[in-house]
Amino acid sequence: MKTALLLSGGMDSVAIAWWKRPDIAITIDYGHQPALAEIRAAGAVAAALEIEHHIVRCDLAALGSGDMAGRTPLVMAPVPEWWPFRNQMLLTVAAMKAVSLGVERLLIGCLSTDRQHGDGTEAFISAMNSLFAVQEGGLMVEAPAIALTAEELIQQSSIPFEVLAWAHSCHRANEACGNCRGCLKHYSTMQALGHDPY
Repeated sequence: MKTALLLSGGMDSVAIAWWKRPDIAITIDYGHQPALAEIRAAGAVAAALEIEHHIVRCDLAALGSGDMAGRTPLVMAPVPEWWPFRNQMLLTVAAMKAVSLGVERLLIGCLSTDRQHGDGTEAFISAMNSLFAVQEGGLMVEAPAIALTAEELIQQSSIPFEVLAWAHSCHRANEACGNCRGCLKHYSTMQALGHDPY
């Protein structure tokens, strides 16, 4: 079964790439602030693993909210980086590319700690699977790390830390700001695994 991974270049998707070794990686530049750095990180990992890498660009910056869009979050935002329907959009755009490449299984990097987002839950993955199932393409969505924390995923993946260091986790910029939730998660995860990033 041909598999593609939605590879953002962040810590979680990089670890999943190392763990699951998909046939194809798809990175989406949707007009978010750290897009360039994410593409660089994803490209480096895909090259190291000899994974076919596709970049899809669709500028949706005008529809964004929060840190990733460089704007004040909407009132309903559960966290500062919230972007409306982001995972739904990412899966849909990735699926549009994936079906043209003969992909049957699309992986996304949701973790157990992503449940604070409606689109980071098992129910969301199940709903997206149902949505794809009533359409052409025969595509299935899986979140292989959805029961794991970031630390557990990295341990499970056995990714070398020198490769994990390529990941770009900042939500605000192409250089790590050090203060957003993405940067803080990156630092705390590395510390929990015994690799002090400071």
